[in-house]
Amino acid sequence: MGEAGQDYLHVESGEALSSIVGILQKEPAIAVDLEADSMFHYQEKVCLLQFSTPSKNILVDPLAVKDLSPLAPIFKSFRICKIFHGADYDIRSLYRDFRIEVNALFDTQIAARFLGLTDIGLASLLQGKLNVTLKKKYQKKDWSQRPLPAPMLQYAVHDTCHLISLAQNLREELVKTGRLSFVEEECQLQTTVRSASPGDEPLFLKFNGAGKLDRRSLAVLEALLQYRDQMARRRDVPLFKVMGNAQVMALAKQKPVRVADLQNIRGLSHKQAKQLGDGVLKSVRHALALPEKELPVYPLKGSERIGPKVGERMKRLKQWRDQRGDEMGVDPALICTNAQAKTLALINPRAPEDMKAIMGIKNWQREEFGDEICGVLKGQG
Repeated sequence: MGEAGQDYLHVESGEALSSIVGILQKEPAIAVDLEADSMFHYQEKVCLLQFSTPSKNILVDPLAVKDLSPLAPIFKSFRICKIFHGADYDIRSLYRDFRIEVNALFDTQIAARFLGLTDIGLASLLQGKLNVTLKKKYQKKDWSQRPLPAPMLQYAVHDTCHLISLAQNLREELVKTGRLSFVEEECQLQTTVRSASPGDEPLFLKFNGAGKLDRRSLAVLEALLQYRDQMARRRDVPLFKVMGNAQVMALAKQKPVRVADLQNIRGLSHKQAKQLGDGVLKSVRHALALPEKELPVYPLKGSERIGPKVGERMKRLKQWRDQRGDEMGVDPALICTNAQAKTLALINPRAPEDMKAIMGIKNWQREEFGDEICGVLKGQG
């Protein structure tokens, strides 16, 4: 069948995997996607891998095929272009679960951003560029269930079977606008992302709003987060299925110590209060009993003192960036983020060559805008 066809090969054994590796190795470009079970389990994992070539759709079941190492050379190859849409999560997951590294990436979502498209979801792009309607009916289903129902497998095929055509369409537009090299560099950088390994650091460091709490509330928050993590692990469910972030924050602020106090916590259901109440109250009491000297401190990000000259250079850079974004029809943050503007204003490079040593500044930014940026920093233009 053609690229838009619905036929697929379902790979559920090592022998079948070996045969499809031979197919994929011959292609100059393949479309790739994956499905995971992050909505259903504590430890998320990849549950399905989808590949499309111009003539075949392939679904690989990593829960049945235990050794996916034969796919590693294909992902690592610089000769075979791997087309993803929104590859960040996929790149992290492939490395986390299988130690698979990806090279020669073309991300259609990144491409769409550099073309100034505002709605960059896959469904919107397929509709707008190829007049293809994509149904997202099974997006939040449990991909770890086995056997997978035929409609879910069919759905999975649709996430990749149009990607090669979409990539070709976007690539042609990028060539016309002279922005293909920008996207190629951004895609190369995307291949280096990795999931953070859980360390010994407090859970509150990754909790939105924790930095605004006083030290005692921070101790309560940490105790509650540890309890929620323990319950999620025990039940094998995602954290949000034990208790949502808004509920945890409300508990941290109100610090209930009696069963009756739980009734006043906004968003905490009667069922949750009954099932989790003892553990919640125990966690809160433990944190309230901590001596002052043992209370956690939220680390403040070290920030350089910004004098008036640096502040003025930052202001000029942001004004230039916003104007340039309007002219190019793209999000100004693509041209220069606030963090990059701050770094450039602090270091104040005098020539584009000086920008080579600045961490976080990309080659395409230096080559395309280096002269302009240096001029803006000098107060010219």
